[in-house]
Formats: sequence, C-alpha cells, structure tokens
Amino acid sequence: MFDLMPSTKALLTAFISIASAVGVVWFVEPISYFPVVGVPGTFLCCLSGNISNMRVPCAAVAQQSAGVEAGSEEGSIIGTLGIAVSIIINVAILSAGVIGGQALLAKMPPIVTETLNYLLPALFGALFVQFAVKNLKLAPIALLIGLGFNIGLKLGIFNFLPSASNWLGTLGTIFLTLAIGIAMHKKSAKA
Repeated sequence: MFDLMPSTKALLTAFISIASAVGVVWFVEPISYFPVVGVPGTFLCCLSGNISNMRVPCAAVAQQSAGVEAGSEEGSIIGTLGIAVSIIINVAILSAGVIGGQALLAKMPPIVTETLNYLLPALFGALFVQFAVKNLKLAPIALLIGLGFNIGLKLGIFNFLPSASNWLGTLGTIFLTLAIGIAMHKKSAKA
C-alpha cells in the first residue's frame, strides 16, 4: 500500500542481531519441550512464544489437574488446551493493558511520560547488578567493555562495519565478556 520495504542490508543486520541472541533457542526449545506438549502444543508454542515461562507450565498444570500423563495422547490434548487457554488469557490481558495504558498515558503530564524514557536503562541496570553480584570480578570488565563499544560507536570507530550501531554494542559486549569469563574460569580452575 505504501510501497515501503527495508533494504536487504537492514534485513540482514536485523536477522543477524536476533539470530545471534536467540538462534540457539529456535532449536533447543521445540526439541526439549516436545515430550510435554506434543505436536499441536509445540505448534501453538512456536506461534505464540513465551514457551518456558508461560506455555509449558500451563500445559503441565493442565495435565496434572486432569490426571493425565505427559507424552501420552491424552496429555498432548490436555496440554494443548492448557496452552490455548493461556494464549487467550494472555491476549485479553495484554489488550486491556495496552488500551488502558495508552488512555492513562495520554492523561499524564509530559514530565511523567518523559521519565518513562529511563525505564529501559533502569531495567538493564537492575539486570546487570543481579548478574554482577554472582561474579564480582567479571562485572567491572563487562561494564568497561560495554562502555568501550558504546563510546567507539559514538565516535564512529566501527563505521567500517555495516550497520554496526544496530548490533555491535550488544554482540561485542556479550561475546567478549563471555570469552574473558571463560578464560578467567579456566585460569582459576588451573590454580
């Protein structure tokens, strides 16, 4: 209708960003949850998402409540019904939340809505602290790596890489921190 299409470069960058972050899950989740939810449940789970946090627990509770064995034909049917109900409830609650939230945000003064711009950085900060407590030696290194990539991207140091600002900060920080963490673990295991 509007004749708009992202460039192949932008699509490829987006795919690489997503695939590098969650690509393994595309294979692991269907294989690991199939015995619990069966073929139809796996289909619904792959369409709706949130498999490990919501769909599989709903299927397991439905199977337990009905007194059927996971992996059986009856278990597959009951598990699928549990997943379907969780999807319906999820969509209903999200729809109400989005419509109500939009109406609520429209009534708020600009100073309140501007503060919501700090919500995502606050969430990332909280997640960082949660994981930093588990490994106090690696936390400052990860923070410095992330800052380094961010500053480098702002200064244009990585402009030679296609669409680096979209993916390099996150991917670079993750993989470099992983490599350093593994090296630190191997070094401490030898000692």
